[in-house]
Amino acid sequence: MSQRYDVVDADAHVLEPIDTWQTYIDPKFREKAPRMIYTDDGGEIFYFCDEFSLGSRHKTLGGCGSMGARDGEVSNDIKYVEGRKGGFDPHARIPDMDKEEVDAAFLYPTLGLFLDVITDPAQAAANCRAYNRWLAEYCSAYPQRLFGAAALPMQSVEAAIEEMHYCAREFGFKACFVRPNPYNGRPLHHKDFYPVWEQAQEMGVAIAVHGGGAQPNLGSDRFPAKEGFAVEHCVVHTFEMMAAAASFIMCGICDRFPRLRVGFMEAGGGWMLGWLDRMDRHVDDKGMNDTGLKHRPSELFARQCFISFEPTEKSLKVTAEAIGPTNILWASDYPHHDGFWGAARMIKKMGLKPEIEALVLAEGARRFYALH
Repeated sequence: MSQRYDVVDADAHVLEPIDTWQTYIDPKFREKAPRMIYTDDGGEIFYFCDEFSLGSRHKTLGGCGSMGARDGEVSNDIKYVEGRKGGFDPHARIPDMDKEEVDAAFLYPTLGLFLDVITDPAQAAANCRAYNRWLAEYCSAYPQRLFGAAALPMQSVEAAIEEMHYCAREFGFKACFVRPNPYNGRPLHHKDFYPVWEQAQEMGVAIAVHGGGAQPNLGSDRFPAKEGFAVEHCVVHTFEMMAAAASFIMCGICDRFPRLRVGFMEAGGGWMLGWLDRMDRHVDDKGMNDTGLKHRPSELFARQCFISFEPTEKSLKVTAEAIGPTNILWASDYPHHDGFWGAARMIKKMGLKPEIEALVLAEGARRFYALH
């Protein structure tokens, strides 16, 4: 009996075991691989490189705002390894998905969201390969329900293309993800990255742009961590994703690669309608338009872009009707403490037209991820 995909979580997460990189990485890169460091006072810090360690601002990784919800529990005292078991173990995840009435989930990292901070291209490539190997093993337990998005080492164009091919060939991954942030000073619309987008287009691999806090982001200079987690998290995710959308849509990537599928994740979705209006305005006005685009931004978005919503966003109803429900994704963010239990049920309570509700719950994800 084939698997039905009527409810698809387009943006959920895994919790990587703390020894993931030490176990799965090429041994010659193990010395500088990401690893957990325990402090004398019982804190836990995850080391990525000399320039960046996750949790260093808070000393306890589990309390830094993203790791390990347990039935909606939020506690700064939860250690990373005490996070929800389904994040670490696929066999524990499936009962949670069944309870949530989710048919399939596309999985993004937790610790692995910060692999972009490594500047050395060879180490970055080894780190991504190690994570992707572990993720493939996690998903293999339930191949019709769990789907991985491969981490791409964008520090090297050649390595990113190689990893895309490797993960599609060896693991059957349908998507890859990149951060919205610049890689070694190059924004996503830099011409050096054109071969990556071209390969994704030719292979039919979806490109998900997935953000994360805790490192320099647009807005973090104005709203640093000392101002509080809420305002920092509110601002930086969306600011970075708005810039990424401008990179792909207004700076010509989508125009140049018309079959490339791009998804904007982890930043809410209500802002996209106004952002498209603003981009259209600057293209429609011949006195301002120096973009060289062949199509209006809203047309490019409708053709090949997708936006992920959180199930608390009242604007989902308006946006789905305005830009089309088959360009809409939704996210549970499982198992993070800022995620949503009952996400699909929350969407069903929004009062969407039945035909639009069905498309929002699954068709956008089926289109984006080429899920059949």
